[in-house]
Amino acid sequence: MSDDDVLLCFCTCPDAASAGRLAEALVGEALAACVNRLPGVRSTYRWQGDVVTDSEELLLIKTTAARFEALRTRLLALHPYELPELVAVPVERGHAAYLDWVRAGVAG
Repeated sequence: MSDDDVLLCFCTCPDAASAGRLAEALVGEALAACVNRLPGVRSTYRWQGDVVTDSEELLLIKTTAARFEALRTRLLALHPYELPELVAVPVERGHAAYLDWVRAGVAG
């Protein structure tokens, strides 16, 4: 993977307020070019031995491989969860002009 590769990162938040704070910080600090917020997500998972279902807001974060570690560090510092979800998937294909826009949005 090259530093120029675009990543789509997934992160869940407990509520709209924390999702908004994270989105604003990541885009404002040029760690992400765009963050989509999807409300109304229902997550079922095992936590500390129990099966739990919660309402969450899902963030779809667009960044590059070069900015991922800085994004990860900032997200973990700001996130209210003890163990935040952060999963990055490389974008194999997409609209070239949009992918260039993502790269430009996080360029130092």
